[in-house]
Amino acid sequence: MDGRLLYLPADQDVWNQLRPQLQLGQRLTGTVVWVPHPGTIGIGIDVGLPIGGFVDVLLLPRDITRWPAKGSRLAFHIWWMDDRPQIRLLPADPHLRREDFDEWILHESSLAADAFRAHRSTR
Repeated sequence: MDGRLLYLPADQDVWNQLRPQLQLGQRLTGTVVWVPHPGTIGIGIDVGLPIGGFVDVLLLPRDITRWPAKGSRLAFHIWWMDDRPQIRLLPADPHLRREDFDEWILHESSLAADAFRAHRSTR
């Protein structure tokens, strides 16, 4: 998939059919397809689905030299999904997450963080 396609609006009907098949915490493998402004917004991920993935800058290391490079193939966990046709992702490799992730996740108040903590406690 061409990374530029991730900027185009995805088909809402496709998303409505795909979304129930996915769940928070689910592991997906994907390829980094765009890193527009390191340190600014995040990175785009092709997970082989008709909907693009995205890792928010807030989940990535502050040190942008630790961000995965375009073309890297990595494992991710589904971090968040809502009505917008986009899959928010969290790198599975802790070294590719924000430096204070373990502390941050303890205090983060979101459904995604709650799901991550619940998933972590069942392992």
